[in-house]
Amino acid sequence: MGIGPGGERAAIERIRSRLHGPPAGETWIGDDAAVVASPSEGLLLAADLVVAGVHVDLDLVGVDDMGWKAMSANVSDLAAMAGRPLRALVSVAGPASTDLDALYSGVAEAAERYRCPVVGGDLANAGVLVVSVAVTGTSDGMPAVLRSGARPGDSLFVSGPLGASAAGLELLRSGRADDGPELAAAHRRPAARVEEGQAARAGGATAMIDLSDGLAIDLDRVAAASGVGLALTAVPVADGATAEQALGGGEDYELAFSAADPDAVAAAFRAARLRPPLRVGSCTADPEERRLDGGPLEATGWEHDW
Repeated sequence: MGIGPGGERAAIERIRSRLHGPPAGETWIGDDAAVVASPSEGLLLAADLVVAGVHVDLDLVGVDDMGWKAMSANVSDLAAMAGRPLRALVSVAGPASTDLDALYSGVAEAAERYRCPVVGGDLANAGVLVVSVAVTGTSDGMPAVLRSGARPGDSLFVSGPLGASAAGLELLRSGRADDGPELAAAHRRPAARVEEGQAARAGGATAMIDLSDGLAIDLDRVAAASGVGLALTAVPVADGATAEQALGGGEDYELAFSAADPDAVAAAFRAARLRPPLRVGSCTADPEERRLDGGPLEATGWEHDW
């Protein structure tokens, strides 16, 4: 469908019609900048890109899924800080043939799911479809949970089993998505774990990260930032996935975090009526240590080449 009759201005009006309008006192889409209320303290900012052919294969997933993923990836970064989203700016560059209506249907569904309205953005033509999202969030006056706070002796947890997205991608590539629809859905529409991030903080989380690139490489980032080692004893594998996919597949968007008191963690997740997190190991005093079941743990996962 592309931008369609009327050019960019008409496209913006179609996009605006798909999204919620502003509350009294705020100005959203249609002006040179959005005017929004800001939290009194604990403002969080995040930005991320989703690029066709790099982050998504549009021969396998819909352009609406790409819009959803662009929003979820950013909200997940806020969740990893124990924050919640407030507002989003969505900018799209792509070929004139891009189906903006489908793309923004996915954006709108995610904005509704995460209570993160889209307040502005930009449109431009480009040779490849790129969706850039910037979000604001808040830690509600509480300290954000960083990657750098883990301590020797802390237990390590993940918010759920891993590898579903990588397994789903493999099924989609082989044309067997009907063999595992829940796995295909995990790849097409990953979920940001906002409530789990807040429960982890309530349970005394000392460090946290979202698992966008793979458990091994993302925990390595936590260990490097915190100056601790890693001794993993378990890798929770999603039904239908492999241990390799769980360890390095990425794009699960579950949360990994450290905490000193496993009982406090369990109580916090129970109070929030969330599935209990899964203990995967502990932090050690040797900052060079990376072990899995007594053997070496390689920091496998996704990294861009530069």
